Amino acid sequence: MGIASYSFRGLGLDACIKGIQRIGVHYVSIKNVNNHLALNSPPEHRKAVAQKFRDAGITPLSCGNISIKNDEADARIAFEYARDIGVPTIVCAPDPAALPLLDKLVKEYDIRLAIHNHGPGDKFPTPTDVWKALDNIDPRVGLCIDVGHTARGGDDPVADIRNYKARLYDLHLKDVSSVHSRSTAVEVELGRGVLDVPGMLRALLDIGYAHHVGLEHEKDARDPIPGVAESIGYAKGVMRMINPA
Repeated sequence: MGIASYSFRGLGLDACIKGIQRIGVHYVSIKNVNNHLALNSPPEHRKAVAQKFRDAGITPLSCGNISIKNDEADARIAFEYARDIGVPTIVCAPDPAALPLLDKLVKEYDIRLAIHNHGPGDKFPTPTDVWKALDNIDPRVGLCIDVGHTARGGDDPVADIRNYKARLYDLHLKDVSSVHSRSTAVEVELGRGVLDVPGMLRALLDIGYAHHVGLEHEKDARDPIPGVAESIGYAKGVMRMINPA
C-alpha cells in the first residue's frame, strides 16, 4: 500500500516526501500537481525527482491521473513522462476515441495504462464502463478503480475488484460519507464512511493483487498528514485482522 501524491497537493515536493516518510509507507503514485512533478518538465528533471523519492525510501509505482487526448503527440507526452520516472503504469483519463492509439503505444513503450473511472457524468463513470471499452485492446490497457467514484456511480467496489482483476493495475482507496451525489459524497478517513473497506482489502488479497493501492485522501489539502496517518493505520489494522499471518 502506498499513497497518491495528490493527497499532498497542498504541499510542495519536499514536504510531500517528508510527509510520506512520516506516515511510514514506501510507495507512491506521482501526480503532476503543485510542483511534485510537472508533466511538461524535461527528462532530466523527471529522473531527478523520481530518484529523490527513491532516495527517501519511497518507490514510485505509477503516475497520474493524466488526461490523454486523441492525439499522438499528446499521448506520447504521458508515456515519455512515465518512462523517465521509471514507473510501469500510467493512471489516466483518456478520450474514449484514443483507445486504438493507446493500444499501439502500450505495445511500443511496454507501459501499462490504468483508466481511472470518475463517477456520473464522466467519460468512464464506473469500472464496468472501462471494462466494456477494452474489447480487442491490448491487455496492458486496464483499470484504476477509484472506489469512491465507483460506489457513487452505482457499482459495488468489492465486486468490481473481483470481476475485473485481470486488468486491475492501480487502485485509489478512500472512504466517503455518502454515495448519493458528488455534492454529499465527501471523502473521509478510512473507516469513518459508508464503503466496505475491509471487504475491498479482502478482495485484493483474494485475487492476489500485486500492483499499487494508493490512498487518495482528498480532504485537508493544507494539513493532510493526520487524516492520511489515521487512514493508513486503519488499513493496517484491517489487514492484520483479515490476514493475521
